[in-house]
This record gives sequence, C-alpha cells and structure tokens, in this order.
Amino acid sequence: MSQQGEKPAAHEDDWWRRLYDDTVPDTGPGSAADSLDDRFDSASDTVGGAESAGADHPVTVVPLPDPRLPEAARDADPDADPEPGGPPVRRVQPPVEAPPPVPGMPPVPGTQPPPAPDASRTPHTVPVERAPWEPPAAPPRPRTFAVRPPPAPPVPPEPPTVAAPPAPEPPAVPGPPARPAVGHIGDRPPTYDAEPVALPGSGPDDLDGLVPDTVLDGARYGTYTLRAASVRGDSARFRGEPRRDALLTARFGTGDAALVLVAVAGGARGGERAHLAAADACRWIGGAVARSHARLSDDIRAGRRGDLKSGLHRLTDRTYGRLRARAAELGLEPPAYSTGLRCLLLSCDPSCRTRVFFGIGPGGLFRLRDGGWQDLEPVLPATGGSAREETPGGDRLTMDLQITTPSSPYTGGPPPPPAEPFRFRASVARPGDTLLLCGNGLAEPLRGEPELAGELARRWGAGGPPGLPAYLADIQLRIKGYADDRTCAAVWEA
Repeated sequence: MSQQGEKPAAHEDDWWRRLYDDTVPDTGPGSAADSLDDRFDSASDTVGGAESAGADHPVTVVPLPDPRLPEAARDADPDADPEPGGPPVRRVQPPVEAPPPVPGMPPVPGTQPPPAPDASRTPHTVPVERAPWEPPAAPPRPRTFAVRPPPAPPVPPEPPTVAAPPAPEPPAVPGPPARPAVGHIGDRPPTYDAEPVALPGSGPDDLDGLVPDTVLDGARYGTYTLRAASVRGDSARFRGEPRRDALLTARFGTGDAALVLVAVAGGARGGERAHLAAADACRWIGGAVARSHARLSDDIRAGRRGDLKSGLHRLTDRTYGRLRARAAELGLEPPAYSTGLRCLLLSCDPSCRTRVFFGIGPGGLFRLRDGGWQDLEPVLPATGGSAREETPGGDRLTMDLQITTPSSPYTGGPPPPPAEPFRFRASVARPGDTLLLCGNGLAEPLRGEPELAGELARRWGAGGPPGLPAYLADIQLRIKGYADDRTCAAVWEA
C-alpha cells in the first residue's frame, strides 16, 4: 500500500520482496575494495586525473572532514595527534602560494610564484561530490589563543614635591580718590541742607551787586602757604539770600618787596545792602593799601610796628569814612551801610616772618601752635567806645597795644573815628604755626564749640596745608545753631 492508502500495483513491491526474500542468497563481501581509505584514494585519483587531463584549468581542492572522528575531535585542533588505537588520519596540506611580488624585493624562499593569468581561459572550481551517507562538511572553528597583555612600562619615580612659592597677589587697582565731604559736629546735623538751594533774586539794575555762593583762593610765597574762602551760610542758601561776607586776596608789587593783602568783611545781619557794604569796604581798603604798598612793605620787613599801626589806622579810618559817605548818598543811616573789616598783610620776602593784622568789627584771629588754638584777638577796653585816646602831649594812644605813635604819614587830617575801635597786632611766626583770620560766622563756633576747634586742630595740625577742595570742606564743618556765612583765611608756616 502506498502512503496515500491506495492499492499498489502488483509490480511496485517486487524490489522489496527480492531484497528481503529468504530465497535470495546473501551477496557477501564484494570483490572491490570499499574501505574509507579506498574511497579516499579513489577520489584522489579521480581529482588527480582531472588535473592531469586539464592541467591548464586550475582546480580548487576542498578538504573534507574525517567522518570516523567524533564531532568533538573534528572541532579540535586539526594539528593534534589522534587518540591511540584510533584510525589513522590523512592530512592534506594545501599548496602554499607566494604573495604577489613586490617591486625591488626578492621572492620568498620555499614558495612558487603564482601562474600568470591567462585571459583566454577562465578558472573554474571542480566540486567534489559527497557520499549520501556523509554529513555535510562543517566550517572549521577558529582557534582561540590566550593573549597575554604586554608588560606595563615601568613607572618613573615621582619627583620630590617642592612647595611652590605663593603666587604674587595682583596689584591693587586704586579706586577713585575719596571726595572731600562736608561733615558736621554734634549728635545730629543742622536743620538746613549743606548745599545751595535757592539763588538770590535780582533785576536789571542789580546785576553789578550779585555775589557768588562761594569764593575760593590760595597762594604760596616764601615760607608760607595761603588758603582763603568765603561760603554762604546755610540759612542764606535756604532762603535765597545773598552772601553778606566779602573776601579780597591781592598782591601788590613784585619780587621780595611784594605785599599780599587778605581782607575779610562781614555785613550786618538783616541789612538789605550788607553785601554791598562789605564788597565796598574790601575794594576801598585794597585800593588804599595798593597806593601805599611800597612804604608798608619796607616797614614790615624793617619791623617798624609804630609806623605800621599809625598808618594802617589812618587807612582804615578813611575807608569807613567813604562808607558813611555812601550811606548818605543812599539816604541811609551810617549803621545801615556799615560792615566789619579784618585784614592781613604778608610780605613776599622769604626772610621776613612778620605777620600784621588790623581791622575793625567782630571776628576772630587765632593761631594753632603745638596742637592747640590760641586766641590772638586784641583786648579792648572794658568801657567800650573808641579805643583811641590822646595823651597830654597830643599823641594818639592805641589802647590794645599801648603804643604811642606820631601822626600817620600816609594820609592827611584824621577823619571822624568809626563806631568800632581799631585793632592791630604784629607777630612773628614760627615754623609749624597756622594763623587763622575769620569773620564772626566762624569765630563764634570756634570760641563756643570746643569740639569744632579740636577737629580743625586735628586736620590742620599735621601733614601740611590742605588742598583747596579739602580746605573748603574743612571750613564748612557744620554745627547745629550756627548757620551764618563763613569767611576765613589761613596761613601755614613751613
């Protein structure tokens, strides 16, 4: 019966019956050699014959695995020896072909150069038939090798550690210099601001009388350095009122005979024209000194104090006489157009250290020596009134210095005396001294507030004279309760 269940034909199973029929004798061993070696030799002869028959055609020989060896043996190293008692293994070594020749290099010994290719013939491969019972040839597995890593190169010894010197710090970039600031003395600042707020009003006919808020000046001659400033007070800045104080710094003459004049005038508080009277007083005293500067310079360098006092007294009286005349022109009473006037005369001769002070009205004259302030204001008589009296011989007597002098050679007849007594003082400066001439706006707090005097002594006592901005900030040190104009001149002795 066939696999499909159909009835087979009668002749289809004849071969089966003939093969396993008991009547058929066993064929027995064949006469031809049929061992594995015989088959291998037969195949080799066949391949060899084919090569001989067609020597011009290259033949590729494919080695076959030995079917007699177990699979593990076929996977093992093909060069290993067979196990004892096992069938011999015949190995076929494929021919070694030489690599392609390299120009300029000799051929490798033991190898045959490959045949030159023939373009007319195409190489072909002759397959080798495999017996039906032989398993397919498995590709040989690659050999595995235990690769030992190369030894690590020796590590050189580390050099000894040397402490590196510390890196130099980058140079400090200097910041902007500190600006002089206006400070204050006391627990709290004054009520008014420290900077100008309102400008004074003016009209078309008042432009000549405008006064700037601040005046700052300075100079250096011989052995001294001069700083001078006039600043509007806090109350005047707030209310838009003009600065009542006036400041004049002038030099007359040349060379060692030159003379420096510093004039400080303080207008009466509450007067509408006080600032004009102060400016007139400075201008007129300056003109009088300019006309007599040669004689005054000689008297100062020669130390003629009597002549100086008498002459300066006359010049001051003449100035106040012009102020009274100006008041009459304006239809005012003399006190309404009056002012205090305080002056310094400084010689430009380096060998002359005589400093002369003179003036009328309130203010201050101080000297900073050995870290402390000295009040040099001349003492006035307790009875008040004019300080000028006449002796029985007719000579005038200056009460503050008790010096009798003849009539002054600088002017004509004596004018009417001013309401305030005349002040005069001549002193010799020492190296390191600081002489301060000021109006009443700075003299009052210096006398009444020791804290302010101490602060100025600390700032001006060492390090030399300050620059103009620093000096301006120093004289504006504010104290609650003192808001008037501040005008002063300071002389630092080298």
